[in-house]
Amino acid sequence: MDHVWLLPLKTLDGDARAIKLGEIAELDVREDQRTFVGDPLRMMLVALEEESRHPYAVDTNGTAVGVLTLQSGAASLAGWPDNDSVWLLRGFLIDRRHQGKGLGTLAAEAAFRAAAKLTAALGGNQTGVVLSVNEANQAGRAAYLKAGFEDRGQYLGGDSGPQRTMYRAF
Repeated sequence: MDHVWLLPLKTLDGDARAIKLGEIAELDVREDQRTFVGDPLRMMLVALEEESRHPYAVDTNGTAVGVLTLQSGAASLAGWPDNDSVWLLRGFLIDRRHQGKGLGTLAAEAAFRAAAKLTAALGGNQTGVVLSVNEANQAGRAAYLKAGFEDRGQYLGGDSGPQRTMYRAF
């Protein structure tokens, strides 16, 4: 099985960030997943500009195979009752050529660990990580469950149909 590393794009030097953003621009999203995840490069560029967002390249074997963002102050976007008690995991995708290898589960586990480290480093009060996943995305739901997230029920506030709110406590 492969290993994944989360590379925090905000802390990479300019050259390393440019290389990773170039790799992210080449990520291939399945057409049926585009509605749920959007454009990876655009998501990372937006996240780099917002203080509340912490964008990561999901790396394996030295190459970006996906992206994700941890965001503070936005948990209600995933159906959570408040914005500040947990991190929001958003914009998470694995390149279609690398799906089905368990990388999504490994990256979700790594995101959980990264959120715990951010909470400690920033002195936050977050108690875990929340996300929403489309009910039609069975593979995503399975990966999150395998990564220790629990299903907290249906959420109807998303733009792309019924979602499941999923949570993992620190």
